[in-house]
Amino acid sequence: MDVKAAGSVAQDQFSKHAGRRKVIIDTDPGIDDMMAILMAFQAPEIEVIGLTTIFGNVNTDLATINALHLCEMAGHPEIPVAEGPSEPLKRVKPRIAYFEHGSDGLGETYQAKPNFQKLSKDAADFLIENVTEFPGEVTVVGLGPLTNLALAIQKDSNFAKNVGQLVVLGGSFNASGNVNPAAEANVSLKRQKSHSRNLFGDPEAADIVFTSGMNTLAIGIDLTTQVIFNEDDLCEIRDSGGDYGKYIYDCCRFYHDWHLSSDHLDGIFLHDPTCMAALLDPTLFTFKNGAVRVETEGPCLGHTILGMGLKKYVNIHTLCLAQLPSKLYLLSSSLRCIEEHLLLYQTFISVPSAYQSIYITCSETNQWLCSSKFEIEDAHYRVLNFIAT
Repeated sequence: MDVKAAGSVAQDQFSKHAGRRKVIIDTDPGIDDMMAILMAFQAPEIEVIGLTTIFGNVNTDLATINALHLCEMAGHPEIPVAEGPSEPLKRVKPRIAYFEHGSDGLGETYQAKPNFQKLSKDAADFLIENVTEFPGEVTVVGLGPLTNLALAIQKDSNFAKNVGQLVVLGGSFNASGNVNPAAEANVSLKRQKSHSRNLFGDPEAADIVFTSGMNTLAIGIDLTTQVIFNEDDLCEIRDSGGDYGKYIYDCCRFYHDWHLSSDHLDGIFLHDPTCMAALLDPTLFTFKNGAVRVETEGPCLGHTILGMGLKKYVNIHTLCLAQLPSKLYLLSSSLRCIEEHLLLYQTFISVPSAYQSIYITCSETNQWLCSSKFEIEDAHYRVLNFIAT
């Protein structure tokens, strides 16, 4: 299936959800998670029915505190928050990215403790309960390691088919990884420097999710690292006079300084907001269909393996991958706040290469399955400003 056809399929899948879509955000907040969560709260197309928390940018306990804080700050204290485990399925305690997001996960702004409490049930049970009550109607947005989803799959054999759609930030499909040359941080476990950590954080969980048959849309770091918010953008947000403008600016100072020292980037990558943009408007992207496996051992631990047109895997799971065009106008974040309106700022992105190569290996046989070269479309994509009134 070519890029356009696969994109049409992905957009058709989104269009099936007429009306306001029920969404659960599985998250490890996290500065860029914070931006994505605020996007979701302000988007009239969706109804956030819960947050589930996991380790990654912060430990799970702090992820829960930050999730409760964000719900309360944004005027949604009624949204339930369910906590997940503190460690991956099979591996040692993960390294937490305090160096990137600060000791509090929100840029060392040290927000007041929330007045509300997490649910008594755990995240996996909360996910199972909601997709069982609303089969095919709930979209799960995975912004952190996929441990909660894997546990839900293991607990309930019907979970995967009851999920309407999974939109996941994770993988590195057309570029080297950001943890080791093969792995992206959200798939893998052992970290050197990272821009997102959903699959590196629990590779076994990621492989369970990608092979579950769930209707999945994956946004890899090869896309999100090309969506950048610079210092001028942050200052414009700060000076906008909106309710969240200064809050977002203050949280992003630490994040910006880390990008500058680690990547020599005078700006910030908008990983999680880009993932949320794919949920809110999939027409901003083109897609490829393929089967994905995650390497769970060896020097390529956490490597996401994409296979297109492989009959052995097609009936197991199909994944739609966001693919960058050579010129792209994209929603870059929920960063411009005016009164109670949240507008998504637009930025221009150039992709230097007209061609990219994908080389695919099989995690089971370690044999080369195929190599393919494809042309990235030279196209402009429309920008929507999502405004919540």
